[in-house]
Amino acid sequence: MANAATGKQPKQKAPSRSLVLQRRETITSYLFLLPALIFFFGFVITPMAMGIFTSFTDANFNDPVGKFVGFQNYIRLFQDKIFLKSAVNTVIIVAVSVPAVTAFSLWVGTAIYKMRSGIRSFYRCVFYLPVVTGSVAVTVVWKWMFDKYDGLLNYVIKAFGGQPLPWTSGESMALWCIILILFTTSIGQPIVLYVAALGNVDASLEEAAKVDGANDFQVFWKIKWPSIMPTTLYVAVITTINSFQCFALIQLLTSGGPNYSTSTVMYLLYEIAFKTTKEFGYADAMGVILAIVIALFSALQFKVMNGGTTE
Repeated sequence: MANAATGKQPKQKAPSRSLVLQRRETITSYLFLLPALIFFFGFVITPMAMGIFTSFTDANFNDPVGKFVGFQNYIRLFQDKIFLKSAVNTVIIVAVSVPAVTAFSLWVGTAIYKMRSGIRSFYRCVFYLPVVTGSVAVTVVWKWMFDKYDGLLNYVIKAFGGQPLPWTSGESMALWCIILILFTTSIGQPIVLYVAALGNVDASLEEAAKVDGANDFQVFWKIKWPSIMPTTLYVAVITTINSFQCFALIQLLTSGGPNYSTSTVMYLLYEIAFKTTKEFGYADAMGVILAIVIALFSALQFKVMNGGTTE
C-alpha cells in the first residue's frame, strides 16, 4: 500500500540468492576447472619449478639429483664460447625472421583480402599448407633440395653453367638456409590472421578518409594499421617465441653444424642434456636464461606496440 503521508509505494527488497545455491555453483565451477588445473600444475608449473631448481645443481646422467652449486652453471654459461655462439645464432634468427614474417604476411594479406572469395581461399590454402604439413616431411624435402651433390638447387645452378653452392654444408650459408625454411613455414598462420583482420576493418572509415582526400598509404597508416595492431602484436610475439625455440628444423637438417654455425640455445640445451655431457643442471640453466630472454622480448613488444602503455 502507498504511504499515506507521501503517497509513495514502499520499496521492494530484491530477492537474494540462496547462499547454499551460490556455494553449490562455486564448487561446481571449481570442479569443472580442476582437470585443467591439475594438468597445468602437473605438466607446466611443476616441471618449470624443477628446472629452475636443477639449474642451481650439478645434476647429470649419473647423478640426477646432484648437489647445490649456486650460480656456478650461470657463470659457466657466459664463459662458454659454444653457448655464446649459439646465443648469437639465436638472436640472428629472431632479428631476421620476426620482421620478415610480419612484413611479408601483412603485404600478402593486404594484397588478397579484397579478392573474390574463391581466389582468396586458394591463396590462404597455398600459404597455409606448410603449417599443416609435418615438419619432418618439410625438412626432408628441403634437405634434398639443399644437398651439395644431388640437390635440386645445385642441379639447376649446374644446368645454367654455374658452380654448385655448399648450402647447409657451408658455415657461411647454413644459418641463412635455416632462416629461409623457418620463414616459409611461419608465414601461413599470420597471412590467414591478417586477411581476417583486414576484412573486419570498418569500410565506412576508409570511404570517409578517401572522400577527405587521403591516398592509399594514408588510409592504410591512419585507418587500417591501428585496427590490425592487436593482430600484429600477436603475430610478432608468436613468431618471436617460435624463432627462439627453433629446434626440430635444426636437429633434422644440420644437427647444429657445421662447426656450430647453426646451433641455437634450444638445440645446444638438448645436445648438452641428452647427447654429449648429459649435464642436466647446466642444460636447465640454459633453459632458464632462454625463458627470461623470451619473456623480456615479449614484454618489450607489448610495450612498444601498445604505444608505451601497459594496458
